[in-house]
Parts: sequence; C-alpha cells; structure tokens
Amino acid sequence: MSRPNFLFIIADDHRHSAISALGIEAAQTPTLDQLLAEGTGFTQAHIMGSTSGAVCMPSRGMLMSGQHLFDTPDPLPDDAPLLPELLWANGYATFATGKWHNRSGSFARCFADGGKIFFGGMSDQYAVPVQDFDPSGVYAAEDRYIADGFSTTVFADEMIGFLDAQASEAQPFFAYISLTSPHDPRTPPAPYDNMYDPAAIALSPNYAPEHPFDIGVRDIRDELLAGYPRGENEIRQHIADYYGMISHQDMEIGRILATLSANGLSENTIIVYTADHGLGVGQHGLMGKQNLYDHSMRIPLIMRGPGIAAGARCDARLYLHDLYPTLLERASVPVPEACAGQSINSLLEGSRDSHRDVIFSAYQGLFGHPGGAPYQRSIKDQRHKLILTMVAGAETWQLFDLEADPWETNDLVDSADHAEIVMRLKDILRLQQRRVNDPVAQ
Repeated sequence: MSRPNFLFIIADDHRHSAISALGIEAAQTPTLDQLLAEGTGFTQAHIMGSTSGAVCMPSRGMLMSGQHLFDTPDPLPDDAPLLPELLWANGYATFATGKWHNRSGSFARCFADGGKIFFGGMSDQYAVPVQDFDPSGVYAAEDRYIADGFSTTVFADEMIGFLDAQASEAQPFFAYISLTSPHDPRTPPAPYDNMYDPAAIALSPNYAPEHPFDIGVRDIRDELLAGYPRGENEIRQHIADYYGMISHQDMEIGRILATLSANGLSENTIIVYTADHGLGVGQHGLMGKQNLYDHSMRIPLIMRGPGIAAGARCDARLYLHDLYPTLLERASVPVPEACAGQSINSLLEGSRDSHRDVIFSAYQGLFGHPGGAPYQRSIKDQRHKLILTMVAGAETWQLFDLEADPWETNDLVDSADHAEIVMRLKDILRLQQRRVNDPVAQ
C-alpha cells in the first residue's frame, strides 16, 4: 500500500473525559464514539504542560517540533524541523486551516496550501479574524478579515474543500484542521445552544466552590469566567455550554469524515483526533487549564486508519508530542535525532502495552521563569501522582492514589502510610526536572 494520508484534527480545551463513549461525562459525541469503535483510543494521553497562561501555544509547539516543554520557545525556533515541514520536504502535500497560534513564519515553513487561518489565540466564535493562504509566507496584517460564520463550520468547510480536491490526486497529504472549539466564548449555534439542560447537569465528584489553597492563578483570565466562590448553578450552565460546543464540533467532524469517505480516501488515511489541553470548568474550583490536575493535563487521543486496531483501548501513558515520531515513521520519513518524543507505533501494532514509565508535567506563567514567580510541577507513575505548587516561596505538596481516587480528591501527602511513596516520587520528580532542562531544577 502507498504511504498513508493524514487527517489531523485538534480541538482547543477538550478534556479527555468529555466523550460519551467513555461513560464519564454527558457530552454527546456520536462521531467521536464511532471513531473509537473503528480505531484505537488512548486513555492516558497528556500534554507536558505550559510556560504560558496560553497553554495552547507551547502544547502545539511541542506537537509540531517533537521537543519537550522547556526546549519549545515561542516562536518555534528556525532550527527545529517541524512535523508538516518534514512531510512536505518528503513528498507530502500539506494543508492547514484554523488556529495556528505559533506565528506565521513557522506556518509558512509547514504548509504548501491552506484555507482560512487564524493566527491568534481566541476570538468571538462568530467573528474570527482570519487570513487566506499566502504562498509568499508574508501574511500581512492588512490582509486579515473577519470570517463569515461560526468558527467550527468555517474551518470544516475549508477542510471539506481540500478533501474534495484530493479525490483525483495521487500525492499523499497531511491535512491539519485546528478548531477554536470548545474554547470560550462558549456560544454554540442553535440547536446546540439549548441541547443540554443545566438543571440536569451532574457536577463531577471533584467539583469545589474554590480551590483549597492558592496555586498562583486565581486572577488570570480563565479563572475570572465564573465568580468566587463557584456557584453550582453557574457551573452547571458553563458545563451545558461546554457540552454544546463539543456536540456541535462533533457534528462538523462528522461532515469532514463523510467527505473523506465519499472521495474514496478513508482506506489509506490515518485520522488523528486530539486536543491541545483539557479544562477545569468547575473541577477543583478551577475554570481554566493552568494547573496540573488530570482534567487539564490529559487529552483525548483517537487514531483510526490502516494498520491501527479497531475498537481498541490503550491505557499506556504518553505525551501529545509522541505523535511527532509516530507519524513520521508511518510516512517513512526519518525521525530527527534530536526528537524528544517517543513513537507509539509499537502500541498501535500491539507489540507493547506500556510506553512511558512516568509523566512529568509543569506549569508556569512565563517562559524562562523569573525568580519568585509561582509554578507547579508534578510526577505521575502507574498509580500515584505527586504535585508541587510553589507560590511566594511556600511549597505545597499533594499526593493522589489515582487507582483509588481518579478524581484527585483525597490528598494523601501527610499520610504516614504513604511517606515512602512521597519520598520516592520526589526523587523521580527531581531526576525528570534535570532531564527536561527545567529552569527550577535543583
């Protein structure tokens, strides 16, 4: 069989648990459910974290460069070969539409064609400032205009147009659609705006009116989307709107996949669905993703296509940027030696059922981390998770048994029975900090 095509779909703010087939949350996602039935779902996919309150920027930077967090500055460095850039250089047609948020220069290096492109971080979903593809790579500010329609529909239409044009093409393609949904403002179009009754929304077991201590993000934009303390009815309305965005997005993804099939492209196309990070929306008293709880660091990851098992679930721990070498290998493109991502093809092929022994995560508001600024670090093994929060020079540690307490509600850090586990995880955390060039490593 010829080299596979890639259809890469990435959402903004879609947490790992908000897919109906998983049976965790009430969001209705029939298209993603079907993808899970036809492909492989990874239940322990993570991002490494962020060096910015705009978590999407370093997350997408890691994905595109295959590098760990502290080696992924903004903008992406010119000497880092990017995933679509390598595919383009090795015979792939590359196309993108939607949100980029990693500067126009890196976009120009990656894509030979494109639809409507949004170089910002967030906007009114009905008034997204976009630019048309510019073969010169200049992307002048005066060429920016407001797209006509709801963001997800606008970008889906662009991808559908590209796929329609591929029916008669022999060249393999990498097609990338980056949605601004379900990021706020959460204003889904009808009928999705009233699809979920807030009164019927069940709050998660880790809902809290406020976080139990200061993690240094109380006054950032995301956390000001709801009042303090978080009222139950207010949070239910936020979740209803969040689910409405997800269900509308799911429908639009269905349109894209139907076009892929109608053009005879499904058999040789690897589909990837994922997100750049998760979101709190009331869990632990938090609204945003600037924290290291699973609701913010874990992401959905579904893959379907040739050589990928159908109806499979894999709970191996992995990072989003592990997709960088994975897709390059599938395309028979050499993986750069400097790549920090680790291919998950052995998981897809069933020759292994484990991947990374531990997951290191980090959050800080500024790249380079000026002294005294708040930060968070965590380490997660096969069962436990240890989180360090540093605010105004004061350390706060938390320990969770994720097997017994997947919602991270029972802090065991002061339990005498867990003292040895805490010491062991602290040692592993320090080792991982040094390995990934953490600026606050000791």
